[in-house]
Amino acid sequence: MNVKELKELIEFLIAKDISEFELERGDVKMRMKRGASGAVAISPAAPIFAPPPGPAPAAAAGAPAPAHASTGVGETAGAEEAGMHVVRSPIVGTFYEAGAPGAPPFVQLGDVVQTGQCLCIIEAMKLMNEIEADISGTIVKRYVENAQPVEYGQPLFALKP
Repeated sequence: MNVKELKELIEFLIAKDISEFELERGDVKMRMKRGASGAVAISPAAPIFAPPPGPAPAAAAGAPAPAHASTGVGETAGAEEAGMHVVRSPIVGTFYEAGAPGAPPFVQLGDVVQTGQCLCIIEAMKLMNEIEADISGTIVKRYVENAQPVEYGQPLFALKP
């Protein structure tokens, strides 16, 4: 929507004495609300991606985290400092370790993988996206569980080159 269309829309809403209006056009979402003074306020749409999840509340409070819990940031920073390569999720979706229920996982801890080899699938909007290794190496850590939702940039695997 260009500026001219926006001005025409605002003028129309004022002329028709419409106090609240919402518009969705493709990936653009707009909401306008007029107060008693006749001024129009335009609020931006909610962000499409949520920020990556932080540490678990128990971990934040200083209590020891369960052995299977992954706090993410600190662990991946440690892995990167130790010379490990961290494969991160390029999209928001659901992590799957295998191509079908009951099928063996694409990779397991200790497996040696080659550049371009499929590590997992991330389902996003009913599309299955194969996530491939961007370097050759050995799988030393998996950060997520099967069928777990993942965020953009969330660590999936640590590889030792």
